Amino acid sequence: MNRRTFLKSSASAAALAALPFPALASAQQAERSATHDLVLDSNWEFYRGPLDGRQQVWHSEELVTWEKVSLPHCFNHYDACDPDAPAYRGLGWYRTRLAVANPYSNGRTLLHVEGAGQQAEVWLGGTKIAEHIGGYDEWMVDITDHTSALKPNEPLQLAILCDNGRNIDRMPSDQSDFTLYGGLYRPVHLIYLPAVSLEAVHTHIDFEPDKPAAISITARLYAPQPATGELDLTITLLDPAGRTVHTQHVTRAPWQGEIELTSTTIKAPKLWSPGEPNLYRCEVTLGTGADTTSASHHFGIRHTRWQDHGPFFLNGQRLLLKGSQRHEDHAGTAAAMSAELIREEFRLLKAMGANIVRLGHYQQRALVLELCDELGLFVWEELCWCRSGIVSETFEAMGKRMLHTLIDQHRNHPSVLIWGLGNEDDWPTEININDHEAIRRYMTELRDLAHAQDPTRMTGYRRGDFVKDIPDVYSPSIWAGWYSGVYTDYAPALEKARNIVPHLLHVEWGADSHAGRFAEEPDPAIAHVPPSSDPAEKGLAYKPSGGDARVSKDGTWTETYACDLFEWYLRTIDNTPWLTGALQWCFKDFTTPLRVENPVPRVNQKGLITRDMQPKEGYFVFQSWWSQKPMLRLFGHNWPVRWGAENQPRLVRVYSNCPEVELFVNGVSAGKRKRDPNDFPCAGLRWNAIFRPGDNELRAVAHTHDGQQLTDTIRFRYETRPWGKPAKLALQLHSLSGNIATVEAELLDTNGVRCLDSRAQVRFALAGNGRLLDNLGTPTGSRVVQLYNGHAHISVATTSPAVISVSTQDLPPAFLTLAGALAAHSVGGSNAS
Repeated sequence: MNRRTFLKSSASAAALAALPFPALASAQQAERSATHDLVLDSNWEFYRGPLDGRQQVWHSEELVTWEKVSLPHCFNHYDACDPDAPAYRGLGWYRTRLAVANPYSNGRTLLHVEGAGQQAEVWLGGTKIAEHIGGYDEWMVDITDHTSALKPNEPLQLAILCDNGRNIDRMPSDQSDFTLYGGLYRPVHLIYLPAVSLEAVHTHIDFEPDKPAAISITARLYAPQPATGELDLTITLLDPAGRTVHTQHVTRAPWQGEIELTSTTIKAPKLWSPGEPNLYRCEVTLGTGADTTSASHHFGIRHTRWQDHGPFFLNGQRLLLKGSQRHEDHAGTAAAMSAELIREEFRLLKAMGANIVRLGHYQQRALVLELCDELGLFVWEELCWCRSGIVSETFEAMGKRMLHTLIDQHRNHPSVLIWGLGNEDDWPTEININDHEAIRRYMTELRDLAHAQDPTRMTGYRRGDFVKDIPDVYSPSIWAGWYSGVYTDYAPALEKARNIVPHLLHVEWGADSHAGRFAEEPDPAIAHVPPSSDPAEKGLAYKPSGGDARVSKDGTWTETYACDLFEWYLRTIDNTPWLTGALQWCFKDFTTPLRVENPVPRVNQKGLITRDMQPKEGYFVFQSWWSQKPMLRLFGHNWPVRWGAENQPRLVRVYSNCPEVELFVNGVSAGKRKRDPNDFPCAGLRWNAIFRPGDNELRAVAHTHDGQQLTDTIRFRYETRPWGKPAKLALQLHSLSGNIATVEAELLDTNGVRCLDSRAQVRFALAGNGRLLDNLGTPTGSRVVQLYNGHAHISVATTSPAVISVSTQDLPPAFLTLAGALAAHSVGGSNAS
């Protein structure tokens, strides 16, 4: 069962720090009614800034203005990708009043926080009762003593102070390439428990293919007060169909530590795999005579084997690990993602054909692990030791505690394959980064801690050749075609890396792409980037200036180039029989404080989907290689204007896993092509077609092996007029939905022809009533953004007159009065192209 860190409340200063290791099990997996587990998602107030918790939090109306919020809530969700100023790093207070009514005699009342960034203090009234350091693990505070002192009908004044300020003694590093968010960005619960309950329940599995599975169930108690009397326990195991395969009744005196409750064997188990994620269920009921409490969790039975310098095996069969990686980040909410958003993200990941995900670079919500169990996605889950040398004893103790917490909270999940020990602890500008001896010592201690706590799983680490011999699984840095070299260097780089460690899994590779930006010709940067025998990300190669020629610095960041790189890698991965697997970086665009110069400022744009989960074309490249479900995708759904001379052949790309595709250009067949994985690009599904000036339509038709027909259609305008030097900006209403108006900015030459190769940066602004829907971290939701093929969009929420402007360097701005534009649109429709 997933454990949550427990902090026992006390008035003494010594009791304010976290216990050395976690001490309470997953509240989410306890079988409680809604009245015993209250989700505290409403009736909160928030203030961003410092207050004295002893007095000012509850007597501050003349000092500050509190904002009404619901949870989860991230207090730097808006400014994380602000183009003009870094994201807020500091304090944020949350307060609420609770009616406490514990139904159990002598029961315990606990506050359960699923995650608070990056550290937190809990205050009841004007008293600080607990603090927690770490933004990603779950933790609890026992507030029983404080609630029992309340008068009848007196509400509990609960305040939580969150702090994401800079702290060199805390993981992850402030130089991490992702935003360190602040706030109560994961759910908060109020939980009622009987005087004696289950602190943790774990399932231990010993299984080899074609043999019975040995199952052992262990548990710990939570009983802050001395417990007497016999405890009645019932342990039940159910198979994936819900049938009972084992049940046992046990009577025990209260115990200390973790002990075995029962053991059994399952003769012919249903195995867990990405293709068939069969889940068993463990249920434990504990009765004290007066009260009963239950806990349950899913588990899976599987067997893994890593062949030295060779592939990975699951349940006796080779499995190529193929997937991506994610940050907990989303447009408009940042780290405070709803359950519905998380489910949709993982639905998209599984539909792409992935079978593994790396959760970078920190522990993620229990919901994420549960989805991976259910969907059949292996997990590399990681300690948040990112980009730092060894700072202090406090730093080391935090890492050990958080790794122990991570394993204890998530070890029951069959999806977990690797415990990650950290990431990129060789970053050139970090503190103590050259003290290799200290880093090696500490990483060895972390590895040994993980092995002692969970001997059934491998440890992993990425990038740091001086520590590559310490983890069980290692990934070198290989970025052929982006940060170094060309993408055809990928296969030689893999072969070179094969023998440096026994177990190699390549994680982090890919390319940034500015969604909506395409190219008719190959990226001109390719001609100036030499091949490399060591195509790693070296030094500060992520920066847009300095250093050797590289596509990341000198390229145009088109979806076109990214798709070519993706396909070359995918073909190489598919044709490398010894490879364990490879994980593209990253599944979704996310914010970072380090990349203000990017086309969308402060956003890492390597995602296969945008920050608001709109698939880029690269998503469908992966799907065409990995998905078992038939798919068909014409390249360029978000490419409204193509260009070239009249009668100039233009490349049409199709991505599909069907055996054959026929293309129709303006209703006329351009012929059929058979899919050939070794025919680059598009696995042979490409045509040179002649477009007519103006409007064109492409339609692709494919048939599956069983005769099912798939079709896909796109329409676009073909521009044959050459464009000259940019001369002016133009604004027009593009679309209208309710009170949301989307406007389009264009960069035109003196003849009014769009400059389709322009990557100029533009700035939107609004005067009057309304607001820009900006700082979303997307190409269509940023007030400062680079053009994609000479145009850009942004939306405005307004119901009354307002003027929107767009400006760029060396040209006069353009203006659009939305009152007139809205009226014209309501009469005649949009005039956007």
